[in-house]
Amino acid sequence: MLESKKIIFVVVIFATLFLAGCVSQEIKSLQSVEVREYKGEKLSSIGDFRENSIKGPQYVNVTNYKLYITGLVENPKSYTYDEILNHRKYTKVVKLNCVEGWSVNILWEGVKVKDLIESANISSKANTIIFYAYDGYSTSFPLKYVLDNDIILAYKMNNVTIPPERGYPFQLVAESKWGYKWIKWVTDIQLSNDENYTGYWEQRGYSDSGDLNKGFLK
Repeated sequence: MLESKKIIFVVVIFATLFLAGCVSQEIKSLQSVEVREYKGEKLSSIGDFRENSIKGPQYVNVTNYKLYITGLVENPKSYTYDEILNHRKYTKVVKLNCVEGWSVNILWEGVKVKDLIESANISSKANTIIFYAYDGYSTSFPLKYVLDNDIILAYKMNNVTIPPERGYPFQLVAESKWGYKWIKWVTDIQLSNDENYTGYWEQRGYSDSGDLNKGFLK
């Protein structure tokens, strides 16, 4: 009889805790919803982009994905997708302007490139940062551009995970630059002393700086 009372007591306590929310329950994640306004500012939609990548959308398997930080660094790094997401996140509304004449205003979320590369201990000889993509695309910037600005490597746009056609897992938010500098599907970030490095479109006559306040042709 005593044993039965103990069992009943345990069941009653468990039920009480469960109803009070004190016992952990399985949490199911719901799909994120794209936001179209942020702090009173109207946003474009993910669907407003035009597909103009050199080889079409790339589909990167993040299970074995690595982002490499190499070149003129004392401590080369390789980050998994989840390791990058564990860095401090930042959000910023930045407009992308394409040389084709269209633009989109997007809320980006990601990590600062500066945080990623500084953890690799940049050599004093480095003056250039080169980004490489899964599809063979590349572009570069003066290292000072990344160190002196809050340049984001984004994994979300308008509160949803960047889709493959937009650059999943990571797209560079190269603010104040023309759209061809906004490299997608980033796989490698290399620190260099080659100030004359030219990326994919730069080799084809586009401006090396890609500054929005200037023409995009050399």
